[in-house]
Amino acid sequence: MKTWTAIERYQPYAHYSQHLLTKLEKQQQDSIWHLAYHIQPKSGLLNDPNGFSFFNNKWHLFYQSFPYGAVNGLRSWVHLTSTDLTHWKHEKTSLLPDTQYETHGAYSGSALPMGDQLFLMYTGNVRTANWGRHAYQLGAWMDKEGDFYKLPVPLINQPLTNFTQHFRDPKIIHHGNNYFAFLGARRSDDTGHVLVYKAPKVTGPWSYVDELHFGSSSLGYMIECPNLVFINQHPVFIFCPQGLSKQKLSYENIYPNTYIVGDSFNWDTLTIVNPSSLHNFDSGFDLYATQAFNTANGETYAIGWAGLPETKYPSDQENWQGSLSLVRKLSLQGTHLIQSPITTDLIDTSFDPINESLDLQEKVSFSFKNFPNGKLILQADHSDNRLTIFFDSTNATVKVDRDKFGKKIGSKFGTTRTVKLTSKTKLDFTLYLDKSIFELYLNGGSTALTGRYFPDQADTYHLDTSHLKSQKFDVQGWRLKSI
Repeated sequence: MKTWTAIERYQPYAHYSQHLLTKLEKQQQDSIWHLAYHIQPKSGLLNDPNGFSFFNNKWHLFYQSFPYGAVNGLRSWVHLTSTDLTHWKHEKTSLLPDTQYETHGAYSGSALPMGDQLFLMYTGNVRTANWGRHAYQLGAWMDKEGDFYKLPVPLINQPLTNFTQHFRDPKIIHHGNNYFAFLGARRSDDTGHVLVYKAPKVTGPWSYVDELHFGSSSLGYMIECPNLVFINQHPVFIFCPQGLSKQKLSYENIYPNTYIVGDSFNWDTLTIVNPSSLHNFDSGFDLYATQAFNTANGETYAIGWAGLPETKYPSDQENWQGSLSLVRKLSLQGTHLIQSPITTDLIDTSFDPINESLDLQEKVSFSFKNFPNGKLILQADHSDNRLTIFFDSTNATVKVDRDKFGKKIGSKFGTTRTVKLTSKTKLDFTLYLDKSIFELYLNGGSTALTGRYFPDQADTYHLDTSHLKSQKFDVQGWRLKSI
């Protein structure tokens, strides 16, 4: 696998040939881990979703990309559109890092429809000669044809004096007569914060107002990907704290993806009123940088990067990495999110998942009359590859084990994930399988677990229910379409 120098990773895209890009795209397309119905890079690296919005009668989504290798290189935004939130089309233009304020990458941000244009606010990354960092908050317009016009000067030129240049991921919201931008930041004392700026117009002038107050302190050394959305008028704050103490929240990944729910939001004091405790947004192996937004009619949708920072994946050896989760519609049950994947237009045909084989392109739903004991195994037919789900009615826990599902991923952080459910009386779950990713939704989406897997070889699979100790259950299966 290629060893990249800093110069190679950050040289302009014009340095690379179309022949190389075509070769990399074919390599990704031919991979046994090429996904059927999840968003993936055409080549190279995919990570944070950005600019998720509804504009010009289409859903718009961008993802952060370096198309020439599975490394953190010169980032751009790749543009996708959809009419159903499941079938996504790569558009002809992308947001490229082509100004003096983004010489080392167009980093994450959000989008807001404004009449016949979509406004994008994002972070431009610049490195100095001695590799110091400077972060600029930039603006751009996109018209109905998908062409971009960038504002000539930054919206926010620098962070506050007592904050570092780790200052990024603006979430832009319109409220009343003003626009607000919520930015993740790292203070000079190595503590994470969310800084809020306000402007009378999206183009500025932007001025600092205050920090976001959400009832928690000591949330690690950096907060990334802040998202404030509203569900039934309740504020839901979704974010990624880096370096979070596990005494604050139990998690097993390198960094968690978390959320807090409040009773209301005070725009005058920028305070989430009566915030809940901190929750894991996803309890699986691989989900980060979730981006959520409210539609004009008040619905809330979210999508996340099915990957983690500072983590290597087996597909790196094929020069590509990354996937996005399914789009999830969010609702609330008390102070807990319910996550419902948008998959209606993916359903193809039904099948019998107990007696027919699986090709890792299925949806399978189980409903147990009582909380089960034992385990369910997704077993390859011609190898030892398998995914195992354990059930413990005494403790009301579900454990997912991917240790034997092909090549190792992030073993340093464990090969199992366990969740404790609130109900001991019943269990239902839906498992979505794609060629190298699963998404598991428990009890109507009250808990979600996402994970990548990389089988050693192409194979067919079967579900082994023989270890469920005569538990009574109903099961349904559906083949899913490719997008």
